[in-house]
Amino acid sequence: MADNKLEGIDVKNPLVLDNEWLATVREETIDPDRPMIDTHHHLWPAGGLIEYSLEDLWQDTGSGHNVVKTVFMECHASYREDGPEHLRSLGEVEYVRENAERSRGQPGKAEIAAMVTHFDLRYPDVAELVQAHEETSAGMFRGIRQAIARAHPNEGLLLEAHGPEGLYKDPDFLRGMKVLGDKGHSYESWHYHYQNREFAELARAVPDTLMVLDHLGTPVGTGIYADKRDEVFEQWKKDIAEIAKCENVVAKLGGMAMPDNGFGWMGRDKPPTSDEFAKAQGRYYLHMLE
Repeated sequence: MADNKLEGIDVKNPLVLDNEWLATVREETIDPDRPMIDTHHHLWPAGGLIEYSLEDLWQDTGSGHNVVKTVFMECHASYREDGPEHLRSLGEVEYVRENAERSRGQPGKAEIAAMVTHFDLRYPDVAELVQAHEETSAGMFRGIRQAIARAHPNEGLLLEAHGPEGLYKDPDFLRGMKVLGDKGHSYESWHYHYQNREFAELARAVPDTLMVLDHLGTPVGTGIYADKRDEVFEQWKKDIAEIAKCENVVAKLGGMAMPDNGFGWMGRDKPPTSDEFAKAQGRYYLHMLE
């Protein structure tokens, strides 16, 4: 397994699922009978850099909690390799729809009930794309996600992303956002903490479009931010408070165990316990809930 560096320690490859390592910590499930919906998960077909099948999903959703339904979140899986560029993401829609059909009517197993996909909101006829995703998904389409996470040069991130610069000020993108909202669908964003103000500006520009902030706005804690956690947290709090003023925004709580959050858990012999999670990340969740 390939190694990476995080705050001076060796860590496991963040793109490889290590079930043996995860299984070294087991805890009693709290309120195991409460029906739950997992609102954000991925699937990847076999043969790629990452693999995560419906069976892998069932293994996780069946590990203690009563997860009855799920929502797939786009991850550039199984795109079409040819055909019109603006329709290639429909390959992912088809792939997820097929898995969703397999997931139905399976006693004791979670059903994939909805999906958030991706297409370019700058396309001239966004209404056409919305219709294509609605029809191809057989009614499971709920919205799109755009990964605008854009790393600074020499930032030293493990999962360095290169989202489009200036996207939220692009008139064509803003037009597409409004069409998406008019059609009753949502927009999700994954980005780094220093892009939260861009997200707030976008929310104010399209007040009638429901927006979802992913991963608490991804406070970065590696590379040049490794020794600035408190400084980052204080600025993050201010930016989240501004976002909270936008009535068209909701937040997805979670996703703070990614390598670039910088907690260093991937370099340990065992994964963190829930108590360790709460101690390290509790202040972020408490601020989000205020």
